[in-house]
Amino acid sequence: MKRYSKEQHTAVEAQRLAQEIAFGPIVFQVSRLMVKFGIFALLAEEREGLTLAEISEKTKLSRYAAQVLLESSLTIGTVLIKEDRFVLAKAGWFLLNDKMARVNMEFNHDVNYLGLFSLEEALLNGKPEGLKVFGEWPTIYEGLSSLPEQVQKSWFGFDHYYSDCSFDQALEIVFANGPHKLLDVGGNTGRWAMKCVEYNSEVEVTIMDLPQQLELMKQQTAGLKGAERIHGYGANLLDKSVPFPKGFDAIWMSQFLDCFSEEEVTSILSRAAQSMGSGTKLYIMETFWNRQKFETAAYCLAQTSIYFTAMANGNSKMYHTDDMIRCVHHAGLEVETMHDGLGLGHSIMVVKAK
Repeated sequence: MKRYSKEQHTAVEAQRLAQEIAFGPIVFQVSRLMVKFGIFALLAEEREGLTLAEISEKTKLSRYAAQVLLESSLTIGTVLIKEDRFVLAKAGWFLLNDKMARVNMEFNHDVNYLGLFSLEEALLNGKPEGLKVFGEWPTIYEGLSSLPEQVQKSWFGFDHYYSDCSFDQALEIVFANGPHKLLDVGGNTGRWAMKCVEYNSEVEVTIMDLPQQLELMKQQTAGLKGAERIHGYGANLLDKSVPFPKGFDAIWMSQFLDCFSEEEVTSILSRAAQSMGSGTKLYIMETFWNRQKFETAAYCLAQTSIYFTAMANGNSKMYHTDDMIRCVHHAGLEVETMHDGLGLGHSIMVVKAK
């Protein structure tokens, strides 16, 4: 947090940053097309660089199209020019090869880009006004199964990329307490549930989620080994009258509570608390933006909050640990321990009844 308490830029750097922000949409689309049209890949292969004519010929783009993209990229800083040959700069290399950058770019183009035009209305109304570019749903989750195929692909690609890499470490933490029955709240397509039944041959997993999500889960897990130990419990978790089922040793919430406002999080946790026995552990896995090792990760997470504002539900965000702990306490629960550094910046908050 010390980084955000003092100025990071000289006046000249700040002036440049202001212009980068002003032209942000153009910078994004140019850079995306430099990847899509294969220009970055060509320059990565040709270390000595390529001329404008060579790039135009190899990409089948007109001289004009290649020229405006390259000149824009020069000033962005993703390519360099040596004499008359364009070469790949470090930032261009990362856009080409860093999977996180590619996943983020696809997510922002396919899921967020058009809807972000309505960010102002979303902030003022507390509703995901940008979601209207895809359909009339109160949140993106009700409409997820009906989104265009490419939008679904990028949404799930983003979601799975950030969660999957932490699952192996998370399994060790959760199963250290030997749960026999696990409730997976907001289990989505069942990827965590499948990991659980593969990891432990006896555990029974119940996924609590919207009915339409459970249908997606059944499609994704059909025929897989251990899928018979995965069960569904349809529920609208925004309905404060919907109780949690009882009798579970562990309750799992992965990248789930960031889909709700603080008031809704407290309501969900309060109902979870009412279902918990004295030995039940609640595991909350989130990418808390303030617990990141690298500042770039905090940057990405803080920007992802805007997706929740404009597209997902209009009132949630990537949480600061203090905000989540406050919700835990208001729900009559307490934090037992924290595990940091899982996967790409995940933390697991282990919670128990007071």
